[in-house]
Amino acid sequence: MPRDRKINGEIRRQKILDTLKNSQSPITGGELASSTNVSRQVIVSDITLLKAKQEPILATSQGYLFMPQQPQNAKVAKTIVCRHTPEQSEEEMMMIVQGGASIINVSIEHPVYGDLTASMMLHTVTDVKNFMNKINSTDASFLSQLTDGIHLHEIEAESEAILHKIEDTLDEAGILVKD
Repeated sequence: MPRDRKINGEIRRQKILDTLKNSQSPITGGELASSTNVSRQVIVSDITLLKAKQEPILATSQGYLFMPQQPQNAKVAKTIVCRHTPEQSEEEMMMIVQGGASIINVSIEHPVYGDLTASMMLHTVTDVKNFMNKINSTDASFLSQLTDGIHLHEIEAESEAILHKIEDTLDEAGILVKD
C-alpha cells in the first residue's frame, strides 16, 4: 500500500509540474489542491519536493510560477535601494511598473537573520493593486517595516534607459537611496 501512495504522489507532482509549466500566470496552492483533490498543505510539501529536484518553481504572493532559465540577454536587471514609509509602498511600486519595469523581489538586511528576500514578480498595475489588496486584507506588514523603511528591489526592464528613468522618478519622489 505505501508503494501506491508513492506512485500517486509522483503522479500528482508531475501533474502539478505540468500545470505550472503550461501557465503564464501564478497558480495558487488552493487551485492546485482543488485540481489534485488534496489539501493545500500537501501541495506545499509537493512543491518543496519538486524544488529539491531542482525544478525552477517560484513561490510568489500571487501563487506558484514555473520559471525556466531565461536567455542572458532577455532583459536588464538592477538592484535599487529604497527607503519610504509603509504608506508610500504602493506609490513606489506603481512608479516602477508604470515606468516599464518588473519588480522581481524585495530584500532587507535583518540584524539577526541576515539577508531576507521575498519574491514579488509584479509586472503590471493590476499586479501591484492585487498585492496591495492582499497586504491590506491580511493586515500583513511590509518587510521594510523591520528595517525602518530601507529595502532593496531587484527590478527588470527591456533596457538600461528604462531603469535609469525609473531611478530618476524614484529619486525625485525621495524614495531612492543613493550611495
